[in-house]
Amino acid sequence: MLDLLITGTADGVDIGVEDGLVVRPAGRAREVMNVDGRLVTRGLVDCHTHLVFGGDRTHEWEMRLAGATYEEIARAGGGIRSTVAATRAAREEDLLDAAAARATQLAEAGVTTIEVKSGYGLDLDTELRMLRVARRIGNAVPVDIVTTYLGAHTLPPEFDGDPDGYIDFVCEIVLPAVAGEGLADAVDGFCEGIAFTVEQIDRVFTAATALGLRVKLHADQLSDGGGAALAARHHALSADHLEHAPPEGIAAMAAAGTVAVLLPGAAYVLRETSTPPVDELRAAGVPIAIATDCNPGTSPLLSPLLAMHLACTRFGLTVDEAIAGMTANAARALGLPPDQADLVIWEVATPAELVYWLGRVPPHTVIRHGVLR
Repeated sequence: MLDLLITGTADGVDIGVEDGLVVRPAGRAREVMNVDGRLVTRGLVDCHTHLVFGGDRTHEWEMRLAGATYEEIARAGGGIRSTVAATRAAREEDLLDAAAARATQLAEAGVTTIEVKSGYGLDLDTELRMLRVARRIGNAVPVDIVTTYLGAHTLPPEFDGDPDGYIDFVCEIVLPAVAGEGLADAVDGFCEGIAFTVEQIDRVFTAATALGLRVKLHADQLSDGGGAALAARHHALSADHLEHAPPEGIAAMAAAGTVAVLLPGAAYVLRETSTPPVDELRAAGVPIAIATDCNPGTSPLLSPLLAMHLACTRFGLTVDEAIAGMTANAARALGLPPDQADLVIWEVATPAELVYWLGRVPPHTVIRHGVLR
């Protein structure tokens, strides 16, 4: 017997829930829910966020408005490094309170799973603290949390002039500690001219794989740095950003089953003129996901629906692609099962209405693990 049968959906398709999974409806159900013509989607999955951080970088946005570039700000000591200093100085409970508040906004917008990265500590103690905080978010907010260790985010000041020494530290000291405590579900890196080379990230991914951790990559955001191909070579769950991904990188991703995660919030805030090669990704059969990339410097975005809207208007996705990108494909980018009974019933009747309105279509009901949230 089904635990729940959802009827009266906008597309006329009944949905069954049994033992926390979405199943083909058949037979009787303990509970029947008629949603009166409302749209029902899978629970939204925000598969790329940086929710745990200290400090504020609003002033950098003002600098960009005045003409400064991402790289100019970073090379002047701003950017990620400024957040690193603030995060190192922050108390664990303060980090948790702020991150939980951000997660609450995502949850209230229909998100049922959030990926949370570290990467604003870049030392052993702060990286571990960030990951512990990320794990604790799920105790404070009714969402599932997936954690990612992003030690290779940028070079910390104590390793100035010695990027290979820092990669040694990541691979030999921090990664074993992260894996030993079971604090991360995956490992990420930033492969870019202002961050780390293909060879350096290759070392991190090799070490992560040896510890049994999956990998994903910030790839080809600001330039064609070989990130997409590197991610594919390591059978990464995802390669993210991809504004400058070349055809050979896309082909490698398709062969490896690596998901393309597009981050329109960052492209919008940075006023990027290059857009991800969506037509080429489609033609190659690469699954396309969407995420908010919520972070303090380049994507102050806490609306998954606005991320979907921007993916359509700025990157050229269709409505159906945007919804799949924030549900099934986003789950795939995290290695999650496709049939978990996370569902959202929306106060609209069509998919286009959900994506059209700029970030404000409130969920009518959220079902998480087969239970009303």
